[in-house]
Amino acid sequence: MSSYQHDLAPTITSNTVYSIDAKEELLDECEEIWRQMEELSLLMVRVKALTAEYNQWQKRSPEIISTNPDVLVALGKEELQKVDHDLEMVLSTVQSKNKKLKEDMKREQQWLDEQQQLVDALDVTHEEMKNQVVQFSEKRTLQELKSKMLKIRAYKEELLSALGEFLEEHFPLPEEDESAKKKKKSPAEEPTVQLVTLHEILERLINKLMSTPHEPYLTISDSFWPPYVELLLRYGIALRHPEDPNRIRLEAYHQ
Repeated sequence: MSSYQHDLAPTITSNTVYSIDAKEELLDECEEIWRQMEELSLLMVRVKALTAEYNQWQKRSPEIISTNPDVLVALGKEELQKVDHDLEMVLSTVQSKNKKLKEDMKREQQWLDEQQQLVDALDVTHEEMKNQVVQFSEKRTLQELKSKMLKIRAYKEELLSALGEFLEEHFPLPEEDESAKKKKKSPAEEPTVQLVTLHEILERLINKLMSTPHEPYLTISDSFWPPYVELLLRYGIALRHPEDPNRIRLEAYHQ
């Protein structure tokens, strides 16, 4: 996170977007701190190694290179100066890393404080918005539902009326043959079955489907004119029962 972001006033944004951005930014900074900790760990290992080496040199009896005391003192001073220089470099690096970590921790703490203030502000805003939401009463909701149902029923009646007019005009009942009209029936002869219109067949199928959707099939009666039944089956408006060809149902277009 750049330093100038902490000077800006927090902007209220979407909780989801803010949470994702904050999480990703926090993960990136944690990874950076972890990398620095690993470097520090390596430096500490090096310090321990140099310290151990130094202790070994302290315990070790060096081979006599020269019997001249001045030469031995000069070589010892030179070696000690090298070790001291290395230790000073390690110490300086460790102190610098510690200072950097302290600054990062301070900056992260400040950032967390700002985020907490932002969360608190969002909570207050959320509560205010909840109080401003208009609550519809149960009575008003029921009235609206009833009004919608009445409109749907009125529209349904209009559609059925228009469908009936169309079917009566284009699909009338078959006219009785002239020879059959002139033929007199005997008293013992059974009366002719009264055929129903295509409109009535469709209405029965619709009512059957809506009243008993689990059993939508309707038995074909003698009052159904066979050409109309075949018309409904041929154009996929009705379907036969898979096991009983004398039963049909309306195609479930609403599903």
